Amino acid sequence: MNVGWHWINNCHNSQNPFCAKNIFGILLFFAKNSIPLLIKMTMEMEKLFERHDNYLADVPMGYVREIAGNIDWNSRLIAIKGPKGVGKSTIMLQHIKNNFAADDRHVLYCSADTSYFTTHTLVETADMFVKIGGTHIFIDEIHKYKGWSSEIKEIYDAHKSLRIVISGSSLIRLNDGDTDLSRRMVPYLIPGLSFREFLLMEKGIAIDSIRLDSLLESPNSFCAAVKEKCHPLEFFKDYLKKGYYPFYFESRNTYPIQVENVIDYIINVELTQQRGLEVGNTRKVKALLKVISNSVPYEVDMQKLSKSIGIERATVLKYLKYLEEAKFIIRLFQNLDRVGDLQKPDKILIDNTNLMHILADSSPVIGTLRECFFCNQLISAGHKVEYGGIKTGDFRIDDSRVIEVGGADKDFSQVSDEPDAYVAADDIDSAIGKKIPLWAFGMLY
Repeated sequence: MNVGWHWINNCHNSQNPFCAKNIFGILLFFAKNSIPLLIKMTMEMEKLFERHDNYLADVPMGYVREIAGNIDWNSRLIAIKGPKGVGKSTIMLQHIKNNFAADDRHVLYCSADTSYFTTHTLVETADMFVKIGGTHIFIDEIHKYKGWSSEIKEIYDAHKSLRIVISGSSLIRLNDGDTDLSRRMVPYLIPGLSFREFLLMEKGIAIDSIRLDSLLESPNSFCAAVKEKCHPLEFFKDYLKKGYYPFYFESRNTYPIQVENVIDYIINVELTQQRGLEVGNTRKVKALLKVISNSVPYEVDMQKLSKSIGIERATVLKYLKYLEEAKFIIRLFQNLDRVGDLQKPDKILIDNTNLMHILADSSPVIGTLRECFFCNQLISAGHKVEYGGIKTGDFRIDDSRVIEVGGADKDFSQVSDEPDAYVAADDIDSAIGKKIPLWAFGMLY
């Protein structure tokens, strides 16, 4: 009984939904519910809040990503998407810790993959929470709850004053089946760490992010400002191998093993559950990843790719789409505006350089690493990246600029006919006209 009446007895606490200022709500609640039900509900909520408190106590607060500031936390329904390991849970918990008092019971964080949700639904949990005065609910790992989209829609429609934040795999769909949340939900896709963020977390070197337009307009001044704080090339190769996934900073020695575990989990669990990947084909999907990671960037030969892993062409195209949605690869097209659902990509890259180092049988080809880094950082910063084609430069950015990627000796011969062309060159620390250090494109977010 003492547990059941905890909040009511604690009326002096202004953060308590059952405080004196809410006495009318208390009376109304008693009128609608029996005493045993009230006690049961308060005890259930106590269990959730106990876990909520434990999660908040453990969340690291040493570094809060700027990307969290891009989220409009006042929206009624927010989806934070991203592959396993990029820090979605941390972003949610840090926001709670920075914006709510430690004992504030108007906010609740819970994870959909806990045993609690084997005997309770999302709807009844939200109903209980709102009845005791809850205003903000954060539900992590939403993709692990079967039928989550229909229940979230029901909660959204039933509780107009409730702010809902969910997080889940990059594979979750907002317009899945009969439930279309796309008009209700504001989605945010969370990437791994940029080179700029890596420098701050690994070396304590703080550099302000720069917009792409500003970088291209005045690369000399930006590079000079960075060089006053550090020599980026000293740390660049480290970033290409490690640190893209934030869990690196928790366990550096086991980082490669953890990345491999992420790969296995997404393919064996998330792709089978979220995309219906046949369990018998998980090995072939891993083999497909291996083939891509060991290849130099090339215009895709679907027949060759299909033959190498023993899967028919149409199925390979489907799996490539799945792998991109899972943030394992980047499919590049010469014209994104005319891309069909299962169209053959013009070029394929591994999503990030850390993955390349894990998946490749030997040291990755340096040219592939460079292109992988460039595309990953531009796409993560929200830019449109298209394959330039063999004769028109490596990549076309935002329908206008052409950027060629290469080493220190890369020149403009391949893009000489382009009016707005640049070179992103590795192994240089200063800009030379429109020839910009490759590492500088890691400062965009």
